[in-house]
Amino acid sequence: MRLTDLEQEMLDGKHGAPRKWAMQQQMRVGRFFDAEDFVEVAQVHLMADAESLGEAGVQFLERVAKAAPEHRRARVPTVTDPRGIDFDAYRRLGQTETMAELERRAIATFRAMDFLLTDTCINYQTIMPPVLGEHLAFGDTGSTIYANSVMGARSNFEGGPAALAAALTGRTPRYGYHLPINRRATQAFILRDRPRDLSEWGALGGVIGRRLQSYWEVPAILGVEGAPTSDELKHFGAALASFGTIALFHMIGVTPEAPDLPAIMSGGGPAPETVGASDIAAFCRSYGGGGDKLDVVVFAAPQLSLMELQTLAGLLDGVEINPQTAMLVATSPEIKAAADRLGLTHRIERAGAIVLKGVCFYQMHAREIGEAMGWKRLMSNSAKLVNIIGGYGYTPSLGSMEACVAAAVAGRVPKDRPA
Repeated sequence: MRLTDLEQEMLDGKHGAPRKWAMQQQMRVGRFFDAEDFVEVAQVHLMADAESLGEAGVQFLERVAKAAPEHRRARVPTVTDPRGIDFDAYRRLGQTETMAELERRAIATFRAMDFLLTDTCINYQTIMPPVLGEHLAFGDTGSTIYANSVMGARSNFEGGPAALAAALTGRTPRYGYHLPINRRATQAFILRDRPRDLSEWGALGGVIGRRLQSYWEVPAILGVEGAPTSDELKHFGAALASFGTIALFHMIGVTPEAPDLPAIMSGGGPAPETVGASDIAAFCRSYGGGGDKLDVVVFAAPQLSLMELQTLAGLLDGVEINPQTAMLVATSPEIKAAADRLGLTHRIERAGAIVLKGVCFYQMHAREIGEAMGWKRLMSNSAKLVNIIGGYGYTPSLGSMEACVAAAVAGRVPKDRPA
């Protein structure tokens, strides 16, 4: 790989042991993917909750944080994905002091490295949205696919060590979606029926994601009339990334790199596939459970925007959640502060829900929470969440936000959810 003078100095250890480790790690990644050189990044988004880190991961970060300040501090703005503990609520969820202490230790290392503890997977709706052509090193799949697709920025899925290395060096190997050739569409899908709510936008992402085969595939979606909202694109992209391991999509006439199909897809490719209401309905029915006792409703993965919280508050006004059913609502710390100020948190919690800040449910020791609280049947309007949460011992159901609220009030999954 071609190195600049600064990159060679970091590799030689002239800027401290942490940056030397980071360059060595990035060189291995770059050589594996045949990267010719590095690209400087404007932002880093780091996934490193304590559950995924474990004791060994936190100890590694603590060793990095012991380096001299000039050797350990991030070279570019670095923001964090959701944590695993909301320190105002963790005891109510059966989380232990051991879990909380591991999280505290991880947080201390991030502060020592001058990371911005934004604790959100919707940094593009909360902090600073990327711009067209900007190179990034983003970790969370939902953040990455939104930045790549909706904003036209450039990032691969950067795992925890890769994102940490990018924070320390300010660059990442130039491969994958940093290269224009890899951003061209590989398969077109024609949308016959527009999704009706956020759960159906997520279901659409799940349907398309299941039809794709690898990280390197890029779908182009045709037939979307009128621009979807930021939240609709958020749920679509998060599910597409979750079900298909996809990092980039194009939506013709909507996303910035796709004014028309020829701009992003050469002729002679596979025949377009169609997706319609029947496909979306079948996907939703596969996460059924109608009539089952409902233990918990979770709005998370991705965290909720201020607009989603306003909608939820309106649905919960004047109702009371069944005492046998819990409702958890996750958002970013900044949006939680705004929701507090605007009275949305009070309206939501008055009905019996818990509004959590800076966390996401599947990153919170979800299995242990379920065991401690006796939760099994879970309902959400997030297709991404229902895809993931079965691996933590839950039986998931998917429904609209309205259906989730009705189920939480009744204490049971509705038998006749809209198709």
